[in-house]
Amino acid sequence: MEPVIQLTREPLNRDALIAAVSDPTNGGIVVFEGVVRNHARGKQVRYLEYETYVEMAEKQIHTIITDAVQRWSVEHVAVAHRFGRIEIGEASVIVAVATPHRAEAFEACRYIIDTLKTTVPIWKKEVATDGEEWVEG
Repeated sequence: MEPVIQLTREPLNRDALIAAVSDPTNGGIVVFEGVVRNHARGKQVRYLEYETYVEMAEKQIHTIITDAVQRWSVEHVAVAHRFGRIEIGEASVIVAVATPHRAEAFEACRYIIDTLKTTVPIWKKEVATDGEEWVEG
């Protein structure tokens, strides 16, 4: 199983990521989609900007996926994260995980997104109506 890892400025394609993990041997596919919301910490957000160190981020995401494969019966994984300017309502990150059973799919998907948000070199700047600020994952 070779995971799909995409770091891109282009809009994310949820259907393509689900297709990439779909397999008749798996009974559970879990998808997490992080979408830009219009508020955060009491401020009205206009849009987000993400920056990343692409080569290092890809390597670290691959390590996270490898760990998830070892912990759970993960058959297929796809992770996509945008960088650059992302508008309200657009997806900034999608994680799709396929396993034989649903419980493992949920656990692995949560592990991947939670670990990605805290360890991968992807930085988020919120641009609000009253200024802009770099924020932690």
